[in-house]
Amino acid sequence: METAENTNRNLELAMYIWRILKTQMTVIMSWGLDPSKARVIDNGMEIYVQGFVHTGFVQITLNEGTDLFEIKLLSEERETVKFIEDVFLDCLVNTLDENIEKCENYEQRINEYLRETQMS
Repeated sequence: METAENTNRNLELAMYIWRILKTQMTVIMSWGLDPSKARVIDNGMEIYVQGFVHTGFVQITLNEGTDLFEIKLLSEERETVKFIEDVFLDCLVNTLDENIEKCENYEQRINEYLRETQMS
């Protein structure tokens, strides 16, 4: 049963994670992240992204026992695609970026995307 204390704690954790993500706003916006689709979940938050590597949901939670983050990549059908454990605070955005946006030919993909958007 969800208590007011749990609800407040989950909201605090989600806001904490959001503040960490916002420290690199340019990076997180490259994921096609829509802040209006962000939501609070148990021990963290969920976002929806449209990156070169992953399109779908991403759940970011804090494992309070280890004080490290866990990342779960979910498909648009909400099936687990990948689970990443033991992510340190200072590696959170980079770990997310590597699993959402960064691909081998990243610069080429960016240039192609920009050309396509200029043509339309």
